[in-house]
Amino acid sequence: MILTRPELKGTFGMVASTHWLASAAGMAMLERGGNAFDAAVAAGFVLQVVEPHLNGPGGDMPAIVFDAATGRTRVLCGQGPAPAGATIAHYRAEGLDMVPGTGSLAASIPGATDAWLLMLRDHGTMDLLTVLEPAIGYADGGHPVLPRVAASIAQLKAMFERDWPTSAALWLSGGAAPAAWSLHRNPTLATTWRRVVAEGEAGGGTRERRIDRARTAWAEGFVAEAIDRWCRTQDVMDVSGRPHRGVLTGADMAGWRAGWEDPLTLDYAGLTIAKCGAWSQGPVLLQQLALLSGFDVAAMDPLGPDFVHTIVEAFKLAVADREAWYGDDPDVPVAALLSPAYTEARRRLIGGTASLDLVPGAPDGRTPRLPPHEVKDGQAAGRGAGAGEPTFVRTVEPVPTPKGALGGDTCHVDVIDRWGNAVSATPSGGWLQSNPTIPDLGFALGTRLQMCWLEEGFASSLRPGRRPRTTLTPSMALKDGRAWMAFGTPGGDQQDQWQIPFLLRILHHGQDIQEAIDAPSWHSEHMINSFWPRSRIPGALFLEDRFPAASADDLRRRGHRVTMGDAWSEGRLSAVIRDERADGVLLRAGANPRGAQGYAVGR
Repeated sequence: MILTRPELKGTFGMVASTHWLASAAGMAMLERGGNAFDAAVAAGFVLQVVEPHLNGPGGDMPAIVFDAATGRTRVLCGQGPAPAGATIAHYRAEGLDMVPGTGSLAASIPGATDAWLLMLRDHGTMDLLTVLEPAIGYADGGHPVLPRVAASIAQLKAMFERDWPTSAALWLSGGAAPAAWSLHRNPTLATTWRRVVAEGEAGGGTRERRIDRARTAWAEGFVAEAIDRWCRTQDVMDVSGRPHRGVLTGADMAGWRAGWEDPLTLDYAGLTIAKCGAWSQGPVLLQQLALLSGFDVAAMDPLGPDFVHTIVEAFKLAVADREAWYGDDPDVPVAALLSPAYTEARRRLIGGTASLDLVPGAPDGRTPRLPPHEVKDGQAAGRGAGAGEPTFVRTVEPVPTPKGALGGDTCHVDVIDRWGNAVSATPSGGWLQSNPTIPDLGFALGTRLQMCWLEEGFASSLRPGRRPRTTLTPSMALKDGRAWMAFGTPGGDQQDQWQIPFLLRILHHGQDIQEAIDAPSWHSEHMINSFWPRSRIPGALFLEDRFPAASADDLRRRGHRVTMGDAWSEGRLSAVIRDERADGVLLRAGANPRGAQGYAVGR
């Protein structure tokens, strides 16, 4: 296969992300003597500026990190929970049977910014202003507007002008959307960051104490006050077709901080794969690997029907368990879901034909239950516009619904340094199309609560203090107790679907990072979509049309409802690897060519 670009190789450091400016900012920190954590934080804040349709300061950010000094792998949870006022009774009283996909009612406590600051405090070496300088520079001095950003703003122009005037003030100039590659500035956001830094620096003290004061300025100071004032006073039009006032308060902000926890892990093919807990969809990847360990994946053609069919059927079983069991609840039966006996029983359900049913298992003998959802019949020509994450590229660009919903997306960044520190982070939420811009701050709130059910009895039911079950799912692969590969992708429900063939092609078919990223991929719409309006399409399978026609025909014969998509439409993976060899340590990296945004840098 002819690659779109080479896999990068070097010995100093590697950064890969969904935007070249973020990758370059991260590499600049490494060049200045910083470590992988400094680099990831700098890249993360730049992503908030240059990919504003994909993430923002008011969004979410889980990460998996490996600290070479301690040999410890940890999950950083930047997924804020539901506010105290976010009760099922409140939303039902508003006449809702589903959390809207846009607007203030869908906002959980913002988690991304505090998580980045916590990573810098606990594992970085640089001061906050240094790592924020690139992001502040792009916000204040301007950054080139991506064509997708320009198109999204143009599509939302009428809704901004009619319903979200503060967003119109930021994103429209003279009533017009910005042109692709024009320079766009957000001086209000730059001022917000400068003030956070200044309040952190006031009083001096250690680097860690200064960062803690900056976190306080965010969670208890002027940022929290502006968010509280906005949610108390603004009725925001959302996809329900009616305006609603948010329930997020300053007290909610003050009562929560990002935190560290242990990852869930599974041993596979000589590696230990680390993922976030069941408050994310991370265990879906682990359950898929457990199921696939009973098949001879290495003997399968990586472009053949056996490879695709087996992986897709394993995904259907894992994601059915996600719908029935996953959530931010201590009672989630994670150990049982990953146990050999349970996995073997579930593996026997994978046959020669495509399942059209969503069949959760009964771990520990429990009776599964699925939430109510819409089932769509037949093939789909592509996902329509919604309020979720339309990460794959469509043949026809998305258009807003009459209520103004346009999907957002997600970012990803991976870093590995010469000391062996590694980061895999997946920031998302707080998109420009998720909520109106808060004019005092220069950013919008997120909409992660749309993943919560307004039905009692599920681990993912809406409840104050509970984290919504996020789709964000970074990955780390460890070898002999050290970070070997950090990897991940944007993509909502597609994230762990795209990561599986990428990982298997490296482990079983000898492909390097870039080859595995460039290889044709797919996704299924069989699951209940995590985003509004929460429907599913049984058996729907979207293949990039670079797959052999014979493979697509065979999959149709097996009962898959196959739609051929554009040649470069599935996946936005990036990854970095640290190989310990007899002649020394070699660092490698690759990034997604789809959409012409993702790039890896390194030396």
